[in-house]
Amino acid sequence: MAAPDLDQPPAPIAPGLRGPNPFLYSEYPNSLFGEILDWMLAPLLLLWPISIAATNHVASYIANQPYDQALADNVTAIARLVNIEGGRVTVTLPAAARSLLRADDVDTTYYQVIGPNSRLIHGDREIPWPTLPAGIEARKILFRDGRIEAENVRIAYTFIPVRSGLPPVIVQVAETLRKREQLSSQIISGVLLPQFAIIPLAVVLVYLGLTRGIAPLHRLRERIRRRRPTDLSPIPVHRVPDEVRPLVVAFNEMMGRLEENLQAQQRFIAQAAHQMRTPLTGLKTQTELALSETDPAQMRNALLLIAESTDRASHMINQLLILARAEASHEKLHRVEPLDLDELARGVTGEWVVRALAKRIDLGFEESGRPLLINGVPLLLRELLSNLVDNAIKYTAPGGHVTVRTRAGAQAVLEVEDDGIGIPAEERASIFERFYRVLGTDAEGSGLGLAIAAEIAELHQARIDLLTGSQGRGSLFRVSFGYGRDA
Repeated sequence: MAAPDLDQPPAPIAPGLRGPNPFLYSEYPNSLFGEILDWMLAPLLLLWPISIAATNHVASYIANQPYDQALADNVTAIARLVNIEGGRVTVTLPAAARSLLRADDVDTTYYQVIGPNSRLIHGDREIPWPTLPAGIEARKILFRDGRIEAENVRIAYTFIPVRSGLPPVIVQVAETLRKREQLSSQIISGVLLPQFAIIPLAVVLVYLGLTRGIAPLHRLRERIRRRRPTDLSPIPVHRVPDEVRPLVVAFNEMMGRLEENLQAQQRFIAQAAHQMRTPLTGLKTQTELALSETDPAQMRNALLLIAESTDRASHMINQLLILARAEASHEKLHRVEPLDLDELARGVTGEWVVRALAKRIDLGFEESGRPLLINGVPLLLRELLSNLVDNAIKYTAPGGHVTVRTRAGAQAVLEVEDDGIGIPAEERASIFERFYRVLGTDAEGSGLGLAIAAEIAELHQARIDLLTGSQGRGSLFRVSFGYGRDA
């Protein structure tokens, strides 16, 4: 049998491809209110210690300024009282000046004048001597921190040059830090104490603001909750906040799809009930005839008819169950796994050999010659191919040919071709609808086989097309799969 042209433009018959079924992997643990509140308060609580540290640093700097200036003035005043004559250093410090240096009743003040021979000329020995810098700038006031009698002090000092080759005279004034610490504490208290009231107030205001901000969400929730269970109409979006409007629009679209699915299920149930009514009515009629018969031969014929009708009804019910299973989320019912399309097609074709021989039909299989690995559900794919082969054998006259074929190309291709009666072009758009049967044929069937095949193809994100057979007659069903990851 000649192979059909793979480049022949197919007639798109199956419904649009369906993407992967969505799954809810995990529930978000926090509320939107709590999440926003956390993100607003966490930076505030993080910045508060930084603010305290910065305030302490600034307060210390501000507190040091006036007292450093006072120390510098004292050093300048004492330096002016230092006399240097012929390398001899003297200090004329009146008693009033000494009393003034000792007059502070909070802090202890120390002063010191050191001569070029590192000898204490005047003042207190407790002040530690400074390290002489490499370059001395005369009478420049310098500051450093130190300790006297286990207490922190601030020291201001300057250098007075004597003559070349001799070390300078050092004048130092030191003061304890009690007043500075008191002033710094007052500044910090004045800045931080209001924060202890402002921050809790800010937290309360943020909480109230968020409560008011998400109030529209609560109103939207109540509007949805008050709806009747059967009300799938769109939610009005004119009073919905801009941030939530896209979510409501998406929800309305989902509700629209849900309503379409419910309507399709209702139509399916109605059609199934209508289709089941016919065999059940026939069973009832044939049973009544069998009960009324007294001739054993006629009674046997009636029972044979009952058995045939029962088989047809059982076949239809099985196909309805398969269709319902295919419509469900197959990831929940079956495990997707890599499989070889060649091997699967060869196995299914072998299962139909006896049925084909009984009708004197030549059933053949043409393999691609290489592994065709795809991802799929073996049970459903076997059902898809079985329905295509069943349909081909059913509508092919005795002495005809049916070929199952696999091909490797840009996609993995599965084909079922027959040289039977074919399907008119005007009916191809309806061939995959449920309970649809080609007019003008006396072949038995429920009209569900091709609908099941199309549904399974969609679940595997495959495309199913109907073309004319390679000899210009019969039908060619082509299913194109994407390769699996391991292909």
